Amino acid sequence: MSRATLTAAALLVPCLTLAACSGLFRSNAKPEQIYYLRGPSAGAATASAGSDSTAGAPATASPAPAMPVSLRVGRVEAGPGLDSPHIMLLQADHRMNFYSGSRWPAPVPFVVEALAVRTLRVSGEWASVEEAGSPFPSDYLLQLHVRRFEADYTESAGAPVVHVDIDCTLGRHQGREVLATFSVSGTAAATANRQGEVVAAFEQATGTALNALAQRAAQAARLDLQHAAQPEPPPAHAGTP
Repeated sequence: MSRATLTAAALLVPCLTLAACSGLFRSNAKPEQIYYLRGPSAGAATASAGSDSTAGAPATASPAPAMPVSLRVGRVEAGPGLDSPHIMLLQADHRMNFYSGSRWPAPVPFVVEALAVRTLRVSGEWASVEEAGSPFPSDYLLQLHVRRFEADYTESAGAPVVHVDIDCTLGRHQGREVLATFSVSGTAAATANRQGEVVAAFEQATGTALNALAQRAAQAARLDLQHAAQPEPPPAHAGTP
């Protein structure tokens, strides 16, 4: 190799280094947008309890005290195509797709689990509500399966309608005895075919479904506690001799 060739090779390395540092190979791709859904605030339960009173009159009925039992939300499952962080949409001819350049901060089951735990905690119905990975024991177990969590474009030509459908199973943690199975749903139409408005519709539909979930789960647990508190009937006698 000649001396001129060696000199050229030596000069090439710092030139490539300078090109990389100066951003010559910079990507022009837009950064991915991450959207999150807000859960209910801590005062939501108190506000909803007071909203049942007559307008202009003070609320006289106080909310029922929390049950002396704990609840654990199990690891949430999701239907085919929903176990991902993509914001899914439904198009004509049964086509499932997702919004490019945007996503949830975690796969849908983790998003729904966090929101469900938050909603159940602020409901004030339970002594404690734990997530799936909590080390603390619980009296009741709530299992959720997300069937729908998508923006549906088949119902209108413009903005989509968001559907959230969740199947629920409540049981005693000890013995895994099922107490109630039910489904909850929420629907909200996006005000415009823009990502921000679609995400707002997801938040509204999810909140509707999880508020119904909190009510149904508390009703089933209270009924179970009432049955457990009732004294057992005395044994029937075979008859007098």
